[in-house]
Amino acid sequence: MTRRKNRSSWGAPRRPAPYYNRRVHFVYMVRCADGTLYTGYARDPAARAQVHNRGRGARYTAGRRPVRLVYSESFASMGDALRRERELKRLRRSRKEALVSLNG
Repeated sequence: MTRRKNRSSWGAPRRPAPYYNRRVHFVYMVRCADGTLYTGYARDPAARAQVHNRGRGARYTAGRRPVRLVYSESFASMGDALRRERELKRLRRSRKEALVSLNG
């Protein structure tokens, strides 16, 4: 029996999985280059912002790069995080800006 090397099924080296805490869920906001705010859910908001900056995140942010992470909240459950995401998406821009300014 031969042992498999650390390679994927097509022969490319496997990348180690990014570390994130599986018990923590985040809602985040990124500021796009045009000044707009995009709200989303992620397990690792910093990594998700990088994905947005590569153009592989949401269609909305793909044409508004670069984006910058400006706000995040953590939750113990995915359901709570998704409920909060829905709440944030329904807020007026002025309320979102107030959250961002309070965050730092």
